[in-house]
Amino acid sequence: MPTAVVDGIATRYEMAGSGPPLLMFSPGGFDSTLEGWRTVGVYRRLRLLDHLGEKYTCVTFDRRESGRSGGRLERVSWADYVAQGVGLLDHLGIAQAHLLGGCVGCSTVAAMAVARPERVLSMVLYSPAGGVKYRMKQHARFARHLAYADEHGLEQVVELARSTDRGFSADPRVGPWAPVLRGDPAFAERYARTDADRYRVLVGGMARSMFDRDTVPGPEPEDLLTLDVPALVVPGQDDSHAPSAARYLQECLPRSEYWDVPVAEQTESTAPARVLRFLNDV
Repeated sequence: MPTAVVDGIATRYEMAGSGPPLLMFSPGGFDSTLEGWRTVGVYRRLRLLDHLGEKYTCVTFDRRESGRSGGRLERVSWADYVAQGVGLLDHLGIAQAHLLGGCVGCSTVAAMAVARPERVLSMVLYSPAGGVKYRMKQHARFARHLAYADEHGLEQVVELARSTDRGFSADPRVGPWAPVLRGDPAFAERYARTDADRYRVLVGGMARSMFDRDTVPGPEPEDLLTLDVPALVVPGQDDSHAPSAARYLQECLPRSEYWDVPVAEQTESTAPARVLRFLNDV
């Protein structure tokens, strides 16, 4: 698959289908790879990518620090994920695109619409990640990683990451840079030499600033309230995708449509058709 260098970081991406561009921010938490649209949770049975590709050029990619994309040891923010999306559009020569986010990808979609509304034709926010239990789960994940790093050291974090194919979401001990540690020996060497106190501040700051609320993380509600971008919001229904998170986006986005259908009734025969109807009407 092709790779684009965005802000100095390699981004693995794929294009499928034909028609207007649809930039898709993958589900999967800290393991957000382009394969997630076919393998993760509800998306596996919906086959959104197959159906949307009949009318749109679907651009999928591995989020930085996920899959075969690269990364950088820094306090990663939602703005950094936005920069990756905008940079990929620039690389492909796409001036404007529809955006679709699944799970935690919804946060980046909303943040990109706030930061660069002139690049966004519309946004589909499918099963947005959020809720009090989601915030608690994320903070616990970072805390477990730091506890492991404090006890064993960063060199052992590197060895652990290389001994498994599990990511941060599945095994918090490996940390949010696990895929890069496996794929980039030079990065792994620099990572292992990082000062422990500096690393603790960096990772702790990431957890605090990225997951700072009991609803959908990302852009501020006051920015969403003034956003003039059409949106379709589709609710999830579990501890990581609280229905309240979807309702929050409906409340904050002035031009939102809310598909009030339980997850069990979101099927391959209903969901792709609803998304396509929204996109075609924009």
